[in-house]
Amino acid sequence: MAKDDTLYKIIFLNSGKVYELYSRSASASGLFGFIEVGELVFEDGDSLVVDPTEERMRDEFKDVKVLHIPMHSVIRIEEVEKRGAVHIRDRESGEKITPFPVSPPNRSSS
Repeated sequence: MAKDDTLYKIIFLNSGKVYELYSRSASASGLFGFIEVGELVFEDGDSLVVDPTEERMRDEFKDVKVLHIPMHSVIRIEEVEKRGAVHIRDRESGEKITPFPVSPPNRSSS
């Protein structure tokens, strides 16, 4: 893998959820106590199958040039060969979070 092709899997806590995303750069930030994550990597929008988690993260981080994550929120940073699926998991159970809004059932009064 060439140096320009370096890919990192970043796993960190955010608002009580565990985020897993991919980036081309990760280093100590100029801001004390933060990790600097840049060049976030998302799937191309050309796929027929749409991953709602991928879309949610793409929307959440669409205008981000560099993400500064507090060191105490970082769970793990891995240098990987290829990109996998992004995830948002519940911190306690580890289960995937469904990003679709769920509306309460209609209750008609009788």
